[in-house]
Amino acid sequence: MGSGRLLRRVLIFGNSGSGKSTLAKRLKQREGLEHLDLDALAWLPTRPPERMPISESEKAIRDFIAANDSWAIEGCYADLLELAVPEANELIFLNLSVERCIDNARSRPWEPHKYESREAQDANLDMLINWIAQYPDRTDTFSESAHRSIYDNFRGKKRIYSSNIGNI
Repeated sequence: MGSGRLLRRVLIFGNSGSGKSTLAKRLKQREGLEHLDLDALAWLPTRPPERMPISESEKAIRDFIAANDSWAIEGCYADLLELAVPEANELIFLNLSVERCIDNARSRPWEPHKYESREAQDANLDMLINWIAQYPDRTDTFSESAHRSIYDNFRGKKRIYSSNIGNI
């Protein structure tokens, strides 16, 4: 730590299909940031899916932050993102159009950490597209308004992207 290099602790958020996981994986590869996908600790392994108690998710987030100096935490859960805001020194809000997010969702590769097969992922696509389309109108923890509030209230380095991230 004597190098004087600033540790990068970035929160990445936006609608489903906005490129959050892609950007976090790119930062892990390019800069060695540890990556936490909030999907991995937001849900209980039940059918139908049920949110994990916030206290359990909070403990997992705090443990991740304590174990890693530099990181990228990404997700659409404003309630969970808020828990990490005090430790973050950078925000990236991927605020792409609903149409772009839907296009991205249609072309995303199979996510084996979320689905047992490509077919299972594809079977969920219509539900996901409907979910993405509701982003500007929802008022819940997954909404554009909740994300905008996090962004507006953060006083550190922050950026909004309204198109696919390319090579940032």
